[in-house]
Amino acid sequence: MSAGKKRVFIKTYGCQMNVYDSGRMTDALAPSGYVPVADAESADLILLNTCHIREKAAEKVYSELGRLRALKEAGAAEGREVLVGVAGCVAQAEGEEIARRSKVVDLVVGPQSYQRLPEMIARAGKGRAVIGTDFATADKFAALAKPSAPPREARYAAFLTVQEGCDKFCTFCVVPYTRGAEVSRAAPAILDEARRLASEGVREVTLLGQNVNAWTGEGPGGRPWGLGHLLHALAGIPGIDRLRYTTSHPRDMDDALIAAHRDLDALMPYLHLPVQSGSDRILAAMNRRHTRADYLRLVERIRAARPDIAFSGDFITGFPGESDADFADTLAIVEEVGYASSFTFKYSPRPGTPAAAMDQVAEEVKSERLQRLQAAIERHQRAFNAARVGTVAEVLFERRGRHPGQIAGRAPWLQPVQVQGDESLIGSIARVTISRLDANSLHGELAGRDLPVEMIA
Repeated sequence: MSAGKKRVFIKTYGCQMNVYDSGRMTDALAPSGYVPVADAESADLILLNTCHIREKAAEKVYSELGRLRALKEAGAAEGREVLVGVAGCVAQAEGEEIARRSKVVDLVVGPQSYQRLPEMIARAGKGRAVIGTDFATADKFAALAKPSAPPREARYAAFLTVQEGCDKFCTFCVVPYTRGAEVSRAAPAILDEARRLASEGVREVTLLGQNVNAWTGEGPGGRPWGLGHLLHALAGIPGIDRLRYTTSHPRDMDDALIAAHRDLDALMPYLHLPVQSGSDRILAAMNRRHTRADYLRLVERIRAARPDIAFSGDFITGFPGESDADFADTLAIVEEVGYASSFTFKYSPRPGTPAAAMDQVAEEVKSERLQRLQAAIERHQRAFNAARVGTVAEVLFERRGRHPGQIAGRAPWLQPVQVQGDESLIGSIARVTISRLDANSLHGELAGRDLPVEMIA
């Protein structure tokens, strides 16, 4: 380690947005001389980038902080100052409480204040935690350092944040309180970052946002743009051959975005479109502001535009007041849509959210329903994957496979694909005949030998 250099270790919890934010924190710290390391034991600065979505998120943070106390004390014994920070959504929601309960913490920084990290670190270590939990989202986008090159293991596929925050106020969700109101990043900044990624060899870009399809901006001549327009502009960037976006809200799927699924070959035929429940009564209690019929009509319209599209979803079992009949409606919507994959959760109360004060469902009922829901979704996922066997898919190869001589990538529908192939194909998009599947991956052979093909953007 050269003189003046310090080491930072960031432990990332939760969503892809947090993965992206951890990279931006690394970029923000680089001008101050910090370089990332892979272990906390050697770090001068340890940051926990937290997520508040999962159950007992705060308790897990305090448990980790207990472990870090020993590292901080060991550093002090060596005459080396080790700073500890808590970032992310738990930091935003419980900043003062974290500082009060854990004296090991030197700084607490919310998701909209990462641009302030160098200044906060300069003030840290003086006996009281420095807290930055404001909602200056526009300042964050404008002030963060330019992202560095993507890590080598993510060289050919990258995330790009275009939107943050949420105005929907679902009664179970803390995101509006931890990430703030919906704010869209400016289109020129997004396009500049995408061009830079393409110049570094990235072939696939996934646009990120809490409600990514709520993105709005200005196009050429000040014309209003939505996400569909932005996707068209991104598809025109040489080198960007694949586009995805997540996470979307059913109420923000407008005509232009649906048309983009029809018109853009670069936009992959996979859409994460959370519904949460199949019951109108529960959807109303969740404040989702759409009905079961609204959702199913939307799925039908998107499938008409892109017949090969696969859907992913989010589901909550045991939401307060959920009856057997409500849960049966959820199982029924799974059968109607036939999800290729989904994320499923038992409801757990989040302090400060309206649902936390509602009548709760017994834990054993939540668990039993979750098992039944997962079994139904897994059946559809297996059927979807099995239907790929014998077909040809275009695969972006990103890395070596699990076994010698293998290379691995992703199909358009996000499944991992393993083939026997030369490593020179890594970074290429090639046709693969799918021959079999296992629990976690598709397997196949290169179609037409090992001749890569370029997708038409």
